[in-house]
Amino acid sequence: MSQTAADLAASVQSPPAAPHAARWTGRQLVVVLVIGTAALMVSLTQSLLVPVLSELAVDLHAGGDGIAWVLTSTLLVGAVAVPTFGRLGDLYGTRRMLLVTLGALVAGSLICALADNLTTMIVGRAVVGLSVAAVPLSISLIGVTLPREHAPAGIALISAMLGVGGALGLPLAGLIAQYADYHWLFWICVAGGILAVPGIVLLVREPVRIAKGRLDLLGAALLGGAMLALLLPLAQGESWGWTDPLTIGLLIAAVVLLVVFVLVELRLASPLVDVRTTARPALLLTNAASLCVGFALFATLIGTASYVQAPAATGYGFGQSILAGGLCMLPGGVAMLLLSPVSARLRPRTALMVGSLIIAGGFAVRIALTDSLWEVVLGATIAGAGTGIAYAAMPGLIIHAAPRGELAAANGLNALFRSVGSSLASAIGGAILAAQTITLAGHALPSLAGYRTLFVICAAAAVAAAALALFIPRHAATSDAALPE
Repeated sequence: MSQTAADLAASVQSPPAAPHAARWTGRQLVVVLVIGTAALMVSLTQSLLVPVLSELAVDLHAGGDGIAWVLTSTLLVGAVAVPTFGRLGDLYGTRRMLLVTLGALVAGSLICALADNLTTMIVGRAVVGLSVAAVPLSISLIGVTLPREHAPAGIALISAMLGVGGALGLPLAGLIAQYADYHWLFWICVAGGILAVPGIVLLVREPVRIAKGRLDLLGAALLGGAMLALLLPLAQGESWGWTDPLTIGLLIAAVVLLVVFVLVELRLASPLVDVRTTARPALLLTNAASLCVGFALFATLIGTASYVQAPAATGYGFGQSILAGGLCMLPGGVAMLLLSPVSARLRPRTALMVGSLIIAGGFAVRIALTDSLWEVVLGATIAGAGTGIAYAAMPGLIIHAAPRGELAAANGLNALFRSVGSSLASAIGGAILAAQTITLAGHALPSLAGYRTLFVICAAAAVAAAALALFIPRHAATSDAALPE
């Protein structure tokens, strides 16, 4: 193992020696702040519209299926963009591709802010989908920009933004929905993206590129097609029907395309995804755990705000407003932000196990305690704290196991697994809550039994993530992985 690889192993696997640790410089803190702002703005877009969908439907004169495409378009484009931009970052510059994705965030949000019809809104949200790749690119960039004694903490903070943005998006959207026009949500994303770009241009240097080759267009098309075939029925299965031939056909097509993708990638000298590297236990198990944690996080979002907004007559709800429902997620978002540095002080494997078990504990609270609003907030906050620790641990495992020349692509693939986990949570959670209902004033609402079933599945997913982390090899560094000197 080279000296730089040995340094990486020490920096990622062992907590830094606090008494002799170098101080953060002002420039390093500003770099983390700027890149963190970019990641936060992008992660906000994934939950920002959930509380205002009904207002969107009225304003854009759209039905439920049309409004669903406002969310689905971002999901589908993001699924293609994340692995593609990850590989482009390795080949042509992580900083450069991050700026491109932030440009997509600004442009797409601007289109949405000016949209007055459904088609324009969907187009804008599709452009925003390109920006989803900014988060894994940010993680890769911060990992090779900061000195190795600070890189783990910076990576943990940026990674936690995935959960923080989701948790903060709901109360922010609820506040805007209650007191202002929903178009302000898009103007906030425009402003945040514009503020982040000059800081990255002026303060962040482009890392030395190690990867060689060219973009695997065939692999990108196959993986993109497979993700579209998988995520589209997961997003639309409720409206299409899970036994509909189109739903089943697309799921079968996803499996076929993934098999073809793997076979093609194994034969290429410059693949989009190095299948052999990805199949290493350290990466494979980390990605599988990411899927489980992504499932649990999204279920927290769909199982908290709507839960407390339900009428008290349901036996569990509190009849709260959209704003109050979103604010119930706020303590969890703050916990994610504050506890992400804890992950940097633990071995990533240990942090992933600890965080996952905390998530399971949070859902156990949600199952057992239902009488008071503070009990719901407590359970969601515990789950949020665990998510912050677990999410922050994953890039450390990825950086330690992936070759330096494939770092952005590996982080992109990890983010894709999280996205698939969230999509599965949306599909499975939606199906459970739709199947177990009670009727009030002629309307079917999810029952307490339905929510508890969802929470049991989430707790099991979190325990599965902890179990997977237990089998991640302790010493799985590659010979060419390295953090900056």
